[in-house]
Amino acid sequence: MSASPGILVSVSAKHIPDHPANGPDKYAFAYHITIRNQSDERVQLLSRYWLITDGNGKNTEVQGEGVVGKQPLIDPASEYQYTSGALIDTPVGSMQGHYEMENEDGERFRVPINIFSLSVPNAIN
Repeated sequence: MSASPGILVSVSAKHIPDHPANGPDKYAFAYHITIRNQSDERVQLLSRYWLITDGNGKNTEVQGEGVVGKQPLIDPASEYQYTSGALIDTPVGSMQGHYEMENEDGERFRVPINIFSLSVPNAIN
């Protein structure tokens, strides 16, 4: 499997304080992803892998087909956006992972998703 040719991923995450899953030992976060296709060909997102780590070092792995129930096709010079969520046991944690994609020639490649922070506002000084 080759590297990611011209696919850029950006992420923003925020705590959702009024989410019903929040509790004394659960913290809900939403993350918004933008996948930009800066290559010369259409690509399809086939699957995702996430490593979610809470502030105690507990790791949770999540993998599966597509994102939010879809396996989107992303044309050259366009982007795909979606929002999803994560629930962790501490007010601070992180996520990182990758997408598996396929180009028009049927070649599969991985697109890394750099580590990003999940944190309740003011939880980190």
